[in-house]
Amino acid sequence: MAAIARWCVRHRLVAVLLWLLTFGGTAAAAGLAGPAFSNDYEVPGTESSKAGALLREGFHGQGGDTDTIVWRAPEHQTARTPDIQQRMAQALDAVAELPGVGSVAGPYGPGPESAAQISPDGRTAYAVVTFDEQADSVPKAQAQAVVDTAKNDHTERDGLQVELGGHAIGLTEAPTAHLAEVIGVAVAALVLFLAFGSLAASLLPIATALVSVGTGYFGITLLGHAMPVADFAPMLGTLVGLGVGIDYALFIVTRHRKGLKRGLPVAEAAENAVATTGRAVVFAGATVCIALLGMLVLRLNFLNGVALAASLTVVLTVAASVTLLPALLSYIGTRALSRRERRKLAAEGPRPEPPTGFAARWSAFVERHPKLLGVVATAVMLVLALPTLSLHLGTSDQGNNPAGSTTRKAYELLGESFGPGMNGPLTVVARLDGAGDRVAVTRLAEDLRTADGVASAGPAVLNRSGDTAVVTVVPDSAPQSRATSDLVDTLRQEVIPGSDHRGSMDIHVGGVTAGYDDFAEVIIGKLPLFVGVVIGLGCLLLLLAFRSIGIPVKAAAMNVAAVASSFGVVVAIFQWGWGSEPMGLGSAGPIEPFLPVIMVSVLFGLSMDYQVFLVSRMYEEWLETGDNQRAVRVGLAETSRVINSAAVIMISVFLAFVLSGDRLIAMFGIALAAAVALDAFVLRTLLVPALMHMLGGANWWLPAWLDRRLPRISIEPPERRTHAALPAQRTGADPAMSEDDAEPATTSR
Repeated sequence: MAAIARWCVRHRLVAVLLWLLTFGGTAAAAGLAGPAFSNDYEVPGTESSKAGALLREGFHGQGGDTDTIVWRAPEHQTARTPDIQQRMAQALDAVAELPGVGSVAGPYGPGPESAAQISPDGRTAYAVVTFDEQADSVPKAQAQAVVDTAKNDHTERDGLQVELGGHAIGLTEAPTAHLAEVIGVAVAALVLFLAFGSLAASLLPIATALVSVGTGYFGITLLGHAMPVADFAPMLGTLVGLGVGIDYALFIVTRHRKGLKRGLPVAEAAENAVATTGRAVVFAGATVCIALLGMLVLRLNFLNGVALAASLTVVLTVAASVTLLPALLSYIGTRALSRRERRKLAAEGPRPEPPTGFAARWSAFVERHPKLLGVVATAVMLVLALPTLSLHLGTSDQGNNPAGSTTRKAYELLGESFGPGMNGPLTVVARLDGAGDRVAVTRLAEDLRTADGVASAGPAVLNRSGDTAVVTVVPDSAPQSRATSDLVDTLRQEVIPGSDHRGSMDIHVGGVTAGYDDFAEVIIGKLPLFVGVVIGLGCLLLLLAFRSIGIPVKAAAMNVAAVASSFGVVVAIFQWGWGSEPMGLGSAGPIEPFLPVIMVSVLFGLSMDYQVFLVSRMYEEWLETGDNQRAVRVGLAETSRVINSAAVIMISVFLAFVLSGDRLIAMFGIALAAAVALDAFVLRTLLVPALMHMLGGANWWLPAWLDRRLPRISIEPPERRTHAALPAQRTGADPAMSEDDAEPATTSR
């Protein structure tokens, strides 16, 4: 690490230009290639995936995204009022002529199918708009043209309400400006300035994070052309990258500033910061990547892309922290210190700065009351984790969008006028073999209509070759309702197998709700393996670094606690709806099936960061003195301030993403912010040191036979330090105030 830092400082212009060229080249390539994201939740081998495959094969070319235009007539009028019918018929004809629109099926044509598109009270009607492509491939401009053509002053006059829904239409409501990133970065810059007192020093972590995260953002766009990558992956990568990138740079700049205060030249201080704290940054980044890449054990294409995308951003932030940052530090010279600090250094020379103030007092307070504080911290975590017990994984759809959005209004109009199941119909797809099966599938449709929980079932629709049929089943409950999930199971396990008209047909139940249920079932089944792999690898790294059984076990327990409590917050806000509407996050609804996996990966990795930076200082002090009480006290006193500053930055960045306008990203932001807040302010500065005080020397116990067999690694090499005070330290002198400990080595050997 020292050699890397030395090269970057000596060739600082080259290092900066290389990063700028990488950023510019990646941005240009991504701009030329364009986005190619995919939100395909299908899991091969499940019922819903088999239904989707049969549907695509039998009805080839009819797989474009289907959206709806819904209108409601004012009181004392109906959808068939001549003026309303004329206006909406003209609007539908105009929509049908737009580029990218394959067909429009409205309620004013002949036949019973058209009549069914008008509600029983006659006031509400809808039309089905089929695009040429799936929603992922529909340009936003085409979707916006449909909205502008259907919803305007001409159609909506005289009290007529027109709303649009569907995945492609949802593209028009996606935020365009990166307001969340701007606010998060601005708050982070303010916190850094307050911490450093130097504008130059506070801007360097921001600049480093922006270059690395920007490169990662465009790199994820290119990755989408090589493998399936979800459309929220760039935003997730940005969210995680900004948080860890600014924090990692903060740790290195803090060490660099300490070196300057000790009288080191600028180049030597930067080199020393990367050679020490930079190694801890690499170790912490590795734990984040390991946690993220743990998703690969699930062997789900959808999550593979998310894991690699987020890991790419973390790798780039770590690389920028140990290469670009030292080059920038050499440019600003002693301006990394505030003016007051520079004047004091010039007047008084290098002087030790023992930990004082609130950090030292808090550390001593925890040492005096470990049992009481441990009980309080445990109670807080348990209370916040309780909502997790009611976690419901399911479909979060446009009914959960903000109340003022046209997609939410269209969803509600359909549900109120045609029944809640209209927003999430199921599809029963059958493979036919001969005329007998064609008769049987018609009778099967009749059996489906009489099933409990079914509001209606359409006639069996055959493809041109007559070998595939599809029956649309409308539940009498909402798509995200547990009753709809139960209906899927009932159709698969009882109604269809028990039908006298099934014959030899190959029949599968699909649809949005069925797909989400299958996806959730697969994830839940593999979750124990996934969590075991992530925790196991993380514990192995900590075992090698700290050569202790207790430290990895406590870290795993603390990480699980942080995950459970943060999920409790997510459930309360998004599933129970506590404050979701006022915050503009839509109505209450289930949690996305893939969210637990992604959040466990990200939260476990982020939690490990603070564990590394806190315990590494304790471990080094333990090696110096053999005094557990001193090690915990000094480690907490000397690291709590920088950990808390880093946590405030990360929380600010994560909470800013609540303003993104995207429900899923808001879930990520709130979950991450809650986890970091609990991890930094409850676990690492309260529960962990309290437990370590109670356990005493057992914290550092490792069987001799295992110690001999484990390879030795060092997170940070120890710095030179004076050892004259060690005898006094062992006799009980207050270590937090010892001048010889003012600039300790902050990690393990």
